[in-house]
Amino acid sequence: MLIYLKKFREQISVKGDNRLRRRTLSLLPAAALLLVSGMTNAYSAPKTLLVLGDSLSAEYGLARGTGWVALLEQRLQAQKNDTRIVNASISGETTSGGRARLPALLAKHQPDVVLIELGANDGLRGLPVAAAEANLRAMGEAAKKSGAQVVLVGMRMPPNYGRAYGEQFYSVYGKLAKEWKAPLVPFMFEGIADQPQLFQADRMHPNAKAHPTILKNIWPQLAPLLKAK
Repeated sequence: MLIYLKKFREQISVKGDNRLRRRTLSLLPAAALLLVSGMTNAYSAPKTLLVLGDSLSAEYGLARGTGWVALLEQRLQAQKNDTRIVNASISGETTSGGRARLPALLAKHQPDVVLIELGANDGLRGLPVAAAEANLRAMGEAAKKSGAQVVLVGMRMPPNYGRAYGEQFYSVYGKLAKEWKAPLVPFMFEGIADQPQLFQADRMHPNAKAHPTILKNIWPQLAPLLKAK
């Protein structure tokens, strides 16, 4: 770009009357600045990540700043990555609630990446797997239609919900990720599910000590999507 401007300046110095030459040359610095600025914005603009989840992403029962989303933000800042994180997670949220809220969130924040961490409350309430699948599919398709990339976070049900229900529920995440060709975090609780000391008194919500491991599970699938544009 600078070489082009230099050649253009040389041509102007040879051709045209003095007044036109002076006016044109006076505009070159501003034009160069605009061009360089545009190139910088095009290639280094920070991305926006929308996290659509439930209590597992909403720091339920935790001190602020200790949940995995906050830890993600801290890691990105340490790496000088300016990704803007919008945590739209709500305790108790189901896939139907997320589906209802997502269109407005997409319109407002225009995210580059949407991470969907929902379904656990559907499963714990024994809701039909087909309904959860339909809601998750609608959310993923809406996000993709908006131009965002999708990351899906998988969850398993406790054994007492029955093997058949648990397997059917868990298979939905892999099925949808394959359809969308989207990154999948196979199991959010990998490495902590069998560690009682890493859960709060309700034995359902991870405590602060568990959230670095949760981030460790999510990071490999999410990080490549958060590189500057």
